[in-house]
Order: sequence, then structure tokens, then C-alpha cells
Amino acid sequence: MTDKKYEVWLRGPVDGIPSLLQPAAHALLQAREEINTLMEGFPDSLLWEKPAGVASPGFHLQHIAGVIDRLLTYAKGEALNAAQLNYLKQEEHAPFLTCTTHNLVEQLNRQIDKALAQLAATDESSLTDFRGVGRAQLPSTVLGLLMHAAEHTQRHNGQLLVTVRILEGKQV
Repeated sequence: MTDKKYEVWLRGPVDGIPSLLQPAAHALLQAREEINTLMEGFPDSLLWEKPAGVASPGFHLQHIAGVIDRLLTYAKGEALNAAQLNYLKQEEHAPFLTCTTHNLVEQLNRQIDKALAQLAATDESSLTDFRGVGRAQLPSTVLGLLMHAAEHTQRHNGQLLVTVRILEGKQV
């Protein structure tokens, strides 16, 4: 069933995703749908606005993509590379002068596609394997990192929704 009147988790299993990772896939796909709808037609001129000092829509879009990338890297048992560390430092700023809402949404969509591919390739027997996070190698597991990527995405999706609505209301 692919009827979009139902939330993603009520549409059945996502093809190719292991059973235990279905909730992560559902959350990522739900966020993608909501963000794509929310940001359709959003004015580029408001992308970096911070109403009441909260994070800008541009930050949320870049941060979601960056966090997914970083958490998936840790889930593979790898350290972050220089490009990922640089991206982290720049999430609050436009990545290039003519950056548009469309550019950031497409970047996020590509990152979610990568996440889904990684979920599909994850062996369920590895889900409880230790994974260290960051320089301090804080303890987590493959499952912990994959689920946190999904729940963190949903958290910022909610913050993005409120910020966009505030900015759109100011524009009227």
C-alpha cells in the first residue's frame, strides 16, 4: 500500500530494509515527505532568517543531512573525515552564494537515499555491535546510531516546521 493519506509507517514494510530497521526507514521517509511538502515554494530570501533567535530553516536542512551522514559513518565503524568536520562547522551558513531552498532539499533527499541504502545493506546480526562516537569514542551500537539518525531527523523536522510557519506568517 502506497496511499499517501497514511503515514509512512502505516503503509507497510519498506522493500529491502531489514525488519528491525523498518522504524528507522519509516521515520526517514516520513520526514522526507513532510520536508519536501513544507519547503515547496519556500522563499530563498527567508532561508537563513532566525525568528526570535531560533535556528534558520537553512540550518535545519543542512544539519539534518549532516547528522545523518555523520551517524551513518559511525555506524559503519569509521571516523569522520575532514570534509565531514568542515561541513559540521559550516551548517549555519549557506554552502555557496546562490544556494536555494531547492538545493538544500535535494541535498537532504540524497542523504536520505544514502541512509536507506545503508539500512538495506546492514546485517541485522550486527545491530548490537559496539560503535564508538566521536573522538572520545562514546559508547553506542549500530542500532543506536541508525535509530538516532532517524529520531534526530524527526526532531529537527518538527523544529523546521514551526520555524517555517513563523517565517511564512511574518511574510504575509
